[in-house]
Amino acid sequence: MICLNISSNSHPDTFLLVGIPGLEEAQFWIAFPFFIMYVIAVVGNAIVLFVIKTEPNLHEPMYLFLAMLAINDLVLCTSTIPKMLSIFWLGSREIGFHACLTQLFFVHVFSSVESGVLMAMALDRYVAICYPLRHSSILSVPAIVTMGSLVLARGVLLVSPFSLHVHSLPFCQDCPIFHAYCDHMAVVKLVCGDTTVSVIYGLFVVFMVGGFDVFIISVSYAMILQAVLRFPSTGSRLKAFSTCASHLCVILAFYIPALFTFLTHRFGHSIPHHVHIIAANLYLVVPPTLNPIVYGVTTKQIRERIFYFFQQKGM
Repeated sequence: MICLNISSNSHPDTFLLVGIPGLEEAQFWIAFPFFIMYVIAVVGNAIVLFVIKTEPNLHEPMYLFLAMLAINDLVLCTSTIPKMLSIFWLGSREIGFHACLTQLFFVHVFSSVESGVLMAMALDRYVAICYPLRHSSILSVPAIVTMGSLVLARGVLLVSPFSLHVHSLPFCQDCPIFHAYCDHMAVVKLVCGDTTVSVIYGLFVVFMVGGFDVFIISVSYAMILQAVLRFPSTGSRLKAFSTCASHLCVILAFYIPALFTFLTHRFGHSIPHHVHIIAANLYLVVPPTLNPIVYGVTTKQIRERIFYFFQQKGM
């Protein structure tokens, strides 16, 4: 498609989000599984938050981090899925320039926060297994609040520069965004000018956030494995592994589609574009959907509290 550059210092009032290029006719039906996953994500994470808030026994580090993860998941999927569904079902493809940049900011900030919270949860598992007697003193409530604040501040400070930089760039006119939401690279492709700085800084943020967090998670679990293998009994080993299983599932659910999206966006030119877009959409909805299910099923305290709540309501 030919893009017209009307002014070197202008940006369009609105963008057009295509949705899933090449699958426009099927988008109406594709929207249904996304809607179902979004409902599960919203209801599931809301229930997890309610249970943790109302159950004093769950005011422990692991569950406080889980509450942070649930809040982040609600923000992350709600910043994209409703607009995505309006594109698929209603054909409402238009999005304002500033609304697009706001969505871009939220997507990348809270993706960073999600990664940071998963890293913090890995550290929590390390302290709980390797230093059980000092767990509550090391990870006190003030320490947890500080960690959460630092993770949020990191996301805001790292994402703000490229969001502001994109705002200052000259955009071509009448060019649609070949995506279902305002992703950084998808928006940058519409710039009529040199985008080297924006692209390089975007890569820097990815490696600073993802690289650092994955490194800390890997080191934490390597030390956990080393400590668990020293346990004297098989039962204690299995118990330790079971406490980490749910967290590992959540980590894989987040990082695998994130890595696939990152690699295909920059290097997977032979991969059909609609495959990349679908993977990028799943990256934002699958983790928020799976997290409450995984923790609700595998965490005894949460599972029992949910069953008790529904029994009290006569459901």
